[in-house]
Amino acid sequence: MNRYGSVIKVKPEKLEEYKRLHANVWQDVLKMIHECNIRNYSIYYKDGYLFSYFEYIGEDFKQDMAKMAADPTTQKWWEICGPCQEPLATRLEGEWWASMDEVFHID
Repeated sequence: MNRYGSVIKVKPEKLEEYKRLHANVWQDVLKMIHECNIRNYSIYYKDGYLFSYFEYIGEDFKQDMAKMAADPTTQKWWEICGPCQEPLATRLEGEWWASMDEVFHID
């Protein structure tokens, strides 16, 4: 199992919309997240930033993320959520949410 953290800004005028969307995530989106071996997925908010955490239990992260990105329902979900977000200028090429380095963990 691998842990992943990522961060993105949320547009202040879109915060309530983003919260509303995530209070009722589409079932097919949730199903795809599960099919792509993501577990324990959470998104937190603080001072204009969204922080995402999840655990990956699969064998091929890149392949599973490509599967998710190719899913038409997930693409539509991202189209709706995307305008609420503002990617960090320091993100890596090809990223929307900026990956974070884990600096501490204890079980």
